Amino acid sequence: MRWPASLQARLGLSVGLVLTVLWLLAATVTAVIVRAEMDEVFDSALRETAERILPLAVTDIVGREDQGVTQRLAPIRAHDEFFTYLVRDAEGRILLQSHAADPTVFPSYDGPGFRQTATHRLYSDAALQDTIRITVAEPLAHRMSVAREIQMGLGLPLLIVLPVALIAIILAVRFSLDPLRRFRARLEARGARDLSQVPHEGLPTEIGPLADTLNSLLARLREAFEAERSFAANAAHELRTPLAGAIAQAQRLRSETKDRAAAQRATDIEETLKRLTRRTERMMQLARAEGGRLRMDKSSDLRGVARIVVDDIGRTGTPDRIRLNLPDMAVMSDLDPDAFAILCRNLVENALRHGGQTTPVDVTLTASGQFTVANDGPVVPGETLDRLTARFERASATSDGSGLGLAIVAAIAERISSRLVLQSPRPGRTTGFQVSLRLPIDDSE
Repeated sequence: MRWPASLQARLGLSVGLVLTVLWLLAATVTAVIVRAEMDEVFDSALRETAERILPLAVTDIVGREDQGVTQRLAPIRAHDEFFTYLVRDAEGRILLQSHAADPTVFPSYDGPGFRQTATHRLYSDAALQDTIRITVAEPLAHRMSVAREIQMGLGLPLLIVLPVALIAIILAVRFSLDPLRRFRARLEARGARDLSQVPHEGLPTEIGPLADTLNSLLARLREAFEAERSFAANAAHELRTPLAGAIAQAQRLRSETKDRAAAQRATDIEETLKRLTRRTERMMQLARAEGGRLRMDKSSDLRGVARIVVDDIGRTGTPDRIRLNLPDMAVMSDLDPDAFAILCRNLVENALRHGGQTTPVDVTLTASGQFTVANDGPVVPGETLDRLTARFERASATSDGSGLGLAIVAAIAERISSRLVLQSPRPGRTTGFQVSLRLPIDDSE
């Protein structure tokens, strides 16, 4: 027999089996004890019957006019006679018998006391110096019938009690394991990057150490991830100053040299350093998206953040290409405004970089929190679309992006329990690319 995998089923089954066996054993022992007591009671009744009838029989027989005549007592009314008796003399002649007595079941008198045959239990006694003898018989079938009724009386209630008890055990075990189920539900509801401690109040003492060990493991993992993210963020931050200095030196070298080849090399160095600066900036954003707190204690209007980001990008020379669509009513959310700004900037810059050079980029934020960035351009193949959110993955080898923009957006979407949807072509178009996700909105505002 294989035990079920469920702890609840194991406890219910094991307790139910043990309880069933114990009750059956108790019922069996009780039936044996009751049978022994019942035999004593019936033997006592058998003996008392003989001792009560014998004096009456002696009086009747001694007072008869005709000695040696068999007298059969007639019943007063019809009934089952379980105790039958014979009164005999010293020669074995029957002097008196009950109406249902069968002389063939009575063995020869062999002294007072109990005796048992294959079919009857008997008790014999004598009076008047052993000249008048009585034997009372009881069918063993009668005793067996009474014993069966007692066993049925003990066993039949178990057919009702056992199922009810098993149901009660299952409910009790289920109730006892409710704290464990709540603990499991808390674990299942957590995000993939949520490494905070899991509350484990009310857990049984046997499970409590396991929860403490799990929380300790989560704490160590959180410290390890924090150290990794901190290193990445610090490294990216520390690179800013030397990169800015190197760019300034390249620009100075280009302005001071008269050699066209040297000036071109200085320009190339400057562009490379700028790309490295952008990449370090993206790495800092990725560390922020993966490790920072993205949900705040208070809500703010996301429309203002979207306007600031779009205006800032527009000052780089592409103000007419961005079409910003915002609702008239405030879009209140507990999403960290910095996180939303990172998300919005990466999506808009990606759309400007990879879309058509003259086609507009549509940036839409709805009152329900749906944020969409769409641009025209060539259709992205499905196999490429599926891996665009991976780190350092570019739509094409000729692209000058870092391959981190959509990875950062995907990290933020995952942390706020949203789903990032990439579509190409755009819905309702034959070309283009669209990114959309649902932002957390505070409906109480």
